[in-house]
Amino acid sequence: MKKIYLLGLVIVFAFSGCETAKTIMNSVGATGNGNLTTAEVVDGLKTALELGTDSATNKLASLNGFYQDAMVKILMPPEAQKVEKTLRDVGLGSVVDKAVLSMNRSAEDASKYVGNIFLNAIKQMTIQDAFGILRGGNTAATNYLKEKTSDQLRAAFTPIVSKSLDNTNATKYWSDVFTAYNRFSSKPVNTDLTAYVTQKALDGLFYKIGLEEQQIRQDPAARVKDILKKVFANQNTATSF
Repeated sequence: MKKIYLLGLVIVFAFSGCETAKTIMNSVGATGNGNLTTAEVVDGLKTALELGTDSATNKLASLNGFYQDAMVKILMPPEAQKVEKTLRDVGLGSVVDKAVLSMNRSAEDASKYVGNIFLNAIKQMTIQDAFGILRGGNTAATNYLKEKTSDQLRAAFTPIVSKSLDNTNATKYWSDVFTAYNRFSSKPVNTDLTAYVTQKALDGLFYKIGLEEQQIRQDPAARVKDILKKVFANQNTATSF
């Protein structure tokens, strides 16, 4: 009876395109030759993103999550590198070190508050999004998340980073850096510290999420849930639209 019903659906929707027929067939559980169902693909990709974002944010939000990770550590802005060199040359390297430490502490602090933003974006993933991600590159899911959340994350990060910069005395140290530098230069550097730290924090966050995604795609041992094992083991046979 189910086969007759599915055949009827294919005939009814033949003139509206095979995409619609496939969608409906998958929704009632048709797999065909072991292919993944639509529900499995969407569930697997959402699970992968949830695990990846949780792992990445937990690592970065921990003490020294940014500061002791060379790949995401926030250093002085390029336009301030001359300032840093001048200060270190005159024995004021400790002032620079405090400023760098405080910037990273601010990024670690801000990373604690991104969970709901990521979760909402993951919940809104469509069927088309899921198949595009599954058949995409090693960071397709991360790129999807970046596209969907960057503006919202930046808006959320900015006040948190600003407050954290104050709480960690980064603003003070930053002011100390340029006050000290201006003793030796007639051309002061004007840098928006909050905007700089916010962007670097977001860059580090998506970099880490990308690493988590690549691990799930490439390493079977990282697929800690059954749905991940099934989806990523069969990603090349998934029915696309």
